Amino acid sequence: MKLYPLKFKQILKPIIWGGNEICKFKGIEPVQEGIGESWEISSVEGNISVVANGDLADKSLDELIATYKEQLVGKKNFETFGTTFPLLIKFIDARDNLSIQVHPDDKLAKERHNSFGKTEMWYVINAAPGAFLYSGFEKQMTPDSYVKSIEDNTFVDSLAKHDVKPGDVFFLPAGRVHAIGAGTFIAEIQQTSNITYRIYDYNRKDANGKGRELHTELAKDAIDFKLYDNYKNSYVRKENQPVLLESCRYFTTNLLELTKGISRDYSQTDSFVAYICMGGACEIRDDKGNDLSVKQGETILLPADTKNVNISPQGNVLLLETYV
Repeated sequence: MKLYPLKFKQILKPIIWGGNEICKFKGIEPVQEGIGESWEISSVEGNISVVANGDLADKSLDELIATYKEQLVGKKNFETFGTTFPLLIKFIDARDNLSIQVHPDDKLAKERHNSFGKTEMWYVINAAPGAFLYSGFEKQMTPDSYVKSIEDNTFVDSLAKHDVKPGDVFFLPAGRVHAIGAGTFIAEIQQTSNITYRIYDYNRKDANGKGRELHTELAKDAIDFKLYDNYKNSYVRKENQPVLLESCRYFTTNLLELTKGISRDYSQTDSFVAYICMGGACEIRDDKGNDLSVKQGETILLPADTKNVNISPQGNVLLLETYV
């Protein structure tokens, strides 16, 4: 059976801090309250994406990789990751401030959890007035001063706080302390890993008066304490051509803001390509003659054996294009 552009069934996550933006954005009715995340493409155990369209409908992503191997994900990806899809793509809607976290790098995650580390990026889709996020440090800290600041509740005073607006991009390499603030709706592209160290949770208590578990000591070895000049990615928007948002060893992500049809050549790209539709709608036609409509809130996966596609916007369309 030939591969074609794939859509996947929804994996919606009810979470205590979730809102209703995801359902509205994806056009899901009735709108559900309290949906914190939508996992668009996932190979995380217990949350593996299942195909929604075409002859391969109801097949799981790991089944497909096992069958089609490099034809689906690319030669190098298959050699490195086997049947695990290397990226996890999500939408996140924070109605409340999320806990402050850090993720280990590959080396530490392998030693402690036999897992890959977690480097990620955020694209801000929408932001309520006053919405913000934390990324990195504003004041120099040491491992010892970090532990003390957790104990005396001054940790957030050392963090770099960023007011956000739609289109803002933040790259979060493993080791960077970060948190999403209330009223922020983002798309997240990350390594396939579910390892998170919770550093601080604003002393919140659950219904039984218990605070959430913190990973103060585990996080201490994972944190990058270095100060950086800038934590926000800068880019210049351009219509009808790819604009690079981030390129690292784990993924490359471009912004495609289209008002007319363009062609994308992937003949030299040894990787799958994912399109995450941020707004509008378009038709995609690949070199094998497959056609697929994509609209706001949908994510599609182009197999690695796709040589080129033509994208025809219906009016305007805004896409994130990501690959390894």
